[in-house]
Amino acid sequence: MTDHALTDAGGTLSGPNNLRSIATDLSSDQRAFKNVPWGKAMMWIFLLSDTFVFSCFLIAYMTARMSTTVPWPNPSEVFALTIAGTTLPLILIAIMTFVLISSSGTMAMAVNFGYRRDRRKTAILMMLTALLGAAFVGMQAFEWTKLIHEGVRPWGNPWGAAQFGSSFFMITGFHGTHVSIGVIFLLIVARKVWRGDYDTERRGFFTSRKGNYEAVEIMGLYWHFVDLVWVFIFAFFYLW
Repeated sequence: MTDHALTDAGGTLSGPNNLRSIATDLSSDQRAFKNVPWGKAMMWIFLLSDTFVFSCFLIAYMTARMSTTVPWPNPSEVFALTIAGTTLPLILIAIMTFVLISSSGTMAMAVNFGYRRDRRKTAILMMLTALLGAAFVGMQAFEWTKLIHEGVRPWGNPWGAAQFGSSFFMITGFHGTHVSIGVIFLLIVARKVWRGDYDTERRGFFTSRKGNYEAVEIMGLYWHFVDLVWVFIFAFFYLW
């Protein structure tokens, strides 16, 4: 009896050809992910887990804000700066957001030049990204100092609901820590790119195959994630 004759009542092939087809379908996922770099896969897993953490923080913030009976502080007043006698609401936050979003652009260009194996431009753009990130952290430190000087604490503040201080310091501090860590690793990878470690396959931390700049792309994934999280923090804390 031939394979063509091995059909069931519904006309579906049930012989060896069908078994081979099933085996091919089951192994397709394994073939699809066989050539995925280990570092990139681990970064995606880390970013997924970090997404859950930030989501829990923001959901807790929304719950605290909507459940409190005490008026929530007005962001336009809390985060205002007085310059030359003029009070400008959210001016520092607008600059911080512009700086961080701009750093996402320089990081994207660094990854682009990494694909082209242009190590000089890649390294310069990564260092520029790190500089913008450091500027963001510096402005965030200034913002924290201003609020602490004005009386904001994790257990209270002079503008209203006590939960404001704890949620603000926890969430923005957690994000600022991510940015600070990213700046350090950007400088480390940029130095390796500048020295040509990925062209000579020099051994050490964050190494890859000769001519492969995947470490730059992995840093790009991390940095874009940090920028994306800030968009949500900006919307929840400063615009709501």
